[in-house]
Amino acid sequence: MKMYIYDTKQRRKVTFSPEKDNTVRMYTCGPTIYNFAHIGNLRTFVFEDLLRRTIKFLGMKVFHVMNLTDVDDKTIAGAIENKQTLLEFTKPFEIAFHQDLQTLGVEPAEKYPKATEFVDQMIVMIEKLIDKGCAYRTDRGDVFFRIKSFPSYGKLSHLSLDDLDVGRSMTVDADEYDKESATDFVLWKGYDDIRDGDIYWKSPFGKGRPGWHMECSCMSMHYLGDTFDLHTGGVDNIFPHHENEIAQSEALSGKIFSRHWMHSEHLLVEGKKMSKSLGNFYTLRDLLKKGYSGREVRMLFLASHYRAQLNFTFDGLMATRRSLARIDAFVKRLEENSQGDIIDVSSFEEEFAHAIADDLNSPQALAVIFEMIRFVNHQLDDKKMDCSKVILFMEKVDAVFGFIFSKENEEIEDFILQAAQDRYKARQEKDFSRADTMRAMIENAGYIVEDTKEACLVRKKEKDANKK
Repeated sequence: MKMYIYDTKQRRKVTFSPEKDNTVRMYTCGPTIYNFAHIGNLRTFVFEDLLRRTIKFLGMKVFHVMNLTDVDDKTIAGAIENKQTLLEFTKPFEIAFHQDLQTLGVEPAEKYPKATEFVDQMIVMIEKLIDKGCAYRTDRGDVFFRIKSFPSYGKLSHLSLDDLDVGRSMTVDADEYDKESATDFVLWKGYDDIRDGDIYWKSPFGKGRPGWHMECSCMSMHYLGDTFDLHTGGVDNIFPHHENEIAQSEALSGKIFSRHWMHSEHLLVEGKKMSKSLGNFYTLRDLLKKGYSGREVRMLFLASHYRAQLNFTFDGLMATRRSLARIDAFVKRLEENSQGDIIDVSSFEEEFAHAIADDLNSPQALAVIFEMIRFVNHQLDDKKMDCSKVILFMEKVDAVFGFIFSKENEEIEDFILQAAQDRYKARQEKDFSRADTMRAMIENAGYIVEDTKEACLVRKKEKDANKK
């Protein structure tokens, strides 16, 4: 079955398939790890997980890279304020991010590169752009990309250079007066002792650090090559971030950067833009403390199409809880019916596949599921029947949606999350005695420890059905 996606650059639906090896090479912009991810961020990550799962559902493979931004203005400011190294400040938020993804049922990407691991490669890329005449150094130690050296700038956001010149002429930052043009963007930020403290890297341009846009170009091209299949993110990334990625990457390689682009829409809270000043700013942890589950949040996200604004409400979460209760009751009923005529749901399977292959139309796909539930329940009202094919179908649906079957490992207590962070730190410092102590404490509290290179993940032990 063909897959269709809405390509942001082409502004239309297109058929989608990988360029080679039946493997989709995909890059997604991950979080800046200076705080806990908010639900707007997480909606985008759940959309990207649906995309990843759909690709596999339709018979393709996926190699997925998601970056972690651990060096930028916010992470540096946080480290300085807390009198910590950059790693000490960002690591707890990195671990928390992975835990959030696990709670939401998001499959792990193949790679989670961090910006600080690639600074040397970024410096080499910047030097090449300078040699090509696409970038220039300033007396302050900054390096800027010369947008006028890339005539097709704006092809993703569909903005012209003239529009940009007018829009930015009145908004030049005080520390960027030495730019050739107000529209040029930074590749390397020269060192500022007040702003940066003792966080910097040495380079041919002087002390400093890479710009955010350069970080993503470097990490994506390192793992996926000069040209890859799909780049995703939120609509707020389209301009200037993704536009700048295209310019510097294609100026460097002379090749198409990403063949396709997909972006998810904004999330509102009770009809308003989420902000701390309005008191409607929520992280996943905030919702868990209110008694909601990661499964409920995930279903709420996927009940709306990724290209439509999602109005997050607590009434909506409660409605989602009721829908999940209906699904749970249905699954239990299926398990109790294994004899008699086989219920045929092949027509529903076909409808579901067409919906999800059509630009991830999750609302339509979910409607198919509930229509199937009504149909099967009606059949079972009359007599016992064999529901084996229905169960197999529900398993396929769960492979895409990830919330059909109830999990027992969603809510993780705060003290367990802290213990996981302590264990990870102890392992990094080779304090294995303390690491073993943390592991024992976590396991005694009823959790399973899963150590990875990036984090110490924990999940609740499954209940033994034989125990009362």
